[in-house]
Amino acid sequence: MKALPALAGALGMAFVGGSVAVSGHLADAPMLTVQALRYAAACLLLLAWARWSSSPVHRPRGGEWLWLLGVTVTGLLIFNIALVQGSRHAEPAVIGVAVACVPIVLAAAGPLLEGRRPAARIIAAAMVVTVGAMLVQGLGRTDGTGLFWAAVTFGCEAAFTLLAVPVLGRHRPLGVSVHATWMGAVIFAVAGLTREGPAAVTELRADDLLAGVYLAVLVTAVAFLLWYTCVARLGAGPAGLLAGVTPIAAAVTGVALGGPIPAPLVWLGTATVAAGLALGLSARTSAPSTPTVTGGAPPGHGYGSRAWAAAAREAR
Repeated sequence: MKALPALAGALGMAFVGGSVAVSGHLADAPMLTVQALRYAAACLLLLAWARWSSSPVHRPRGGEWLWLLGVTVTGLLIFNIALVQGSRHAEPAVIGVAVACVPIVLAAAGPLLEGRRPAARIIAAAMVVTVGAMLVQGLGRTDGTGLFWAAVTFGCEAAFTLLAVPVLGRHRPLGVSVHATWMGAVIFAVAGLTREGPAAVTELRADDLLAGVYLAVLVTAVAFLLWYTCVARLGAGPAGLLAGVTPIAAAVTGVALGGPIPAPLVWLGTATVAAGLALGLSARTSAPSTPTVTGGAPPGHGYGSRAWAAAAREAR
């Protein structure tokens, strides 16, 4: 049954989209320290859920360490660095458009990692969703360096899902989320102590902590679990279509917090995304056969507003 996994994925992406406005409150906070605390708190919440639900969390073995580390380094660390660096050379919409292209990659590459052939209907639906997301976000100006960082952001966004596919079989969504968050907490803690110093935590204000709690609970612990559940049940290709929900959620949250009513192109983009989702999720696809890695190495997160880049660096 596709409805529940699709709802899980859409809800996870909605939390990520809604985090853009919330994350704006952290623009002046010590970013590395906030990220370390956020992922540490999320990991503890996930472990508590594992204990309460009697769900085992397996220790990685062999090549699984590399896949999970790849998820963390690309999807969490480099992704955030690319957003920050890219915002200095490109308007936020440029980065948003790069991220909007991810459903096409997931539709094409995801099934290959799952041992299946890509479905033409899913790829077509991904193209429709991407066009819709671009209409919601708009376009922007950039230079060569900005294009480079936009491409890095695009690659990291795709890697966050694709590198998790081979380990979802044994670790399940909960295990992948636990390992990604504790690894992220360690990496950001080391970086924070080096770049911002141990005293950075004393610079956090009450509103910083409230925003951090939202990010840790809903955007990390809950959203990670919902998203990887969707990927495990539907497959990376169909699940990738739900990334189109993110810019729509960002626009809706902006209005709810007192922002302007979206322009007609945003409404057109929303309808286009909905059409793409209907096309892709109504297709009959077999359940993904997620491979389990036991050894070896892997082969060679207002989207249209100017606040997007500064806010989105905290979004995953």
